[in-house]
Amino acid sequence: MSESGPVPGEDDLHAYVDGRLDPARRAQVVARLRVDADAAARVEAYRRQNQALHGLFDPVLDDPLPGPVRASLSGARRRTWSAARAAAVAWFVLAPLVGWFGREWFVDEPAAQVTVLPRDAVLAHAVYTPEVLHPVEVDAEREEHLVQWLSKRLQTPLRVPDFGAFGYGLMGGRLLPGADGPAAQFMYQDAQGTRLTLYVSVRQADTGQTAFRFTEQDGVTVLYWIDGRLGYALSGPLTRSYLLTIAEAAYHQLGL
Repeated sequence: MSESGPVPGEDDLHAYVDGRLDPARRAQVVARLRVDADAAARVEAYRRQNQALHGLFDPVLDDPLPGPVRASLSGARRRTWSAARAAAVAWFVLAPLVGWFGREWFVDEPAAQVTVLPRDAVLAHAVYTPEVLHPVEVDAEREEHLVQWLSKRLQTPLRVPDFGAFGYGLMGGRLLPGADGPAAQFMYQDAQGTRLTLYVSVRQADTGQTAFRFTEQDGVTVLYWIDGRLGYALSGPLTRSYLLTIAEAAYHQLGL
């Protein structure tokens, strides 16, 4: 063990950010962070990630409980109100197919098939853009492999738009779970470290809707559109007008 304590692992860093370390181990981690710039950067990224996730899900605590959860409160299995709310949050965080996400996302079918797209896109954006070491699963140096792999998993040919004209270079991408099956996320970054993500999912049915739609959550603007069975969502901390300019470039490059 060095003067500044043992090198903290990922579990230590996450526990430190979440306030779950005992006092002795916390002191060791703090000492290590003073001399370990890489670990300090990861801690800051995890903090930003936590803030983004809280921004997405904390408002749900003020929303009415879904019917299935209200029903579970009856009879001998009744739980406390606070526990039920916690269960409700965990329920739709882990199972987005339920189609209930709070008043700003909830609409009646069939429009709900559209609103699930920006919900999943902004969540994936919030989770992965703060990452320092592993923001993407496959980097841009293997772009051909990345596109072939994701096309195979989504069972449809995919293309990756080039945003170089706007100062954003491709970092890479990853495979994600979506509401209707596998989804893809492509991540871009400019010289200042600002990151954009393009989320692509395959819908269960051809909705025929192609209009651009906006939503915003905690400083992240999402512009999304549907074409046939493919849904696209471009997310980033940009103004609507600038994001629309980039989205229009993507739209034409994708050959829609």
